Amino acid sequence: MAAILSVSGSPSATSRTARLLRHLDDRLRHQGHDVTPLDVRTLPADALLGADFRHPAVVAATALFEQVDGVVIGTPIYKAAYSGLLKSLLDLLPQYALTGKTVLPLATGGSTAHVLAIDYALRPVLSSMGAAHIVPGWFTLDKDITVGDDGTLTVAPGAAEALVKVTDGFSVALGGRTTVLAPTG
Repeated sequence: MAAILSVSGSPSATSRTARLLRHLDDRLRHQGHDVTPLDVRTLPADALLGADFRHPAVVAATALFEQVDGVVIGTPIYKAAYSGLLKSLLDLLPQYALTGKTVLPLATGGSTAHVLAIDYALRPVLSSMGAAHIVPGWFTLDKDITVGDDGTLTVAPGAAEALVKVTDGFSVALGGRTTVLAPTG
């Protein structure tokens, strides 16, 4: 199966975006993919804001992009665009870091007013970075993502169904299956 990098562009440690990505990562793993999570907020701020291309953490993140077949990019939407944190990382990657990659863009936000941010803000950047195929993405309202006291994630039924559809479409585009296998062990 495919190697996938799952990138959260949220600056928050309690991010719904990151939790949603980790939930979808599990689905992709159960389909047989090798998924590596990357929370951009864990990279050193001085390296991101100072455009330090040679910082070991930036070099390591760049290497992760080079080693995968597909990338899931998740971001909260602020002011009708993807997060500045995600922008900082994308700016440090080589111009064509997504060449040959299949990409799934996902976004979360508080209002349906931001639903087109994937297509008008994020998709053009991903395309300019050489993505071979950008599959249809999905915008999920914050109110449709609930985190329980025990950390369990619940996604509202309509949003959950849409997310399964786009995630499975991404898996198929990578040459994978959409059948979720039962965990072993």
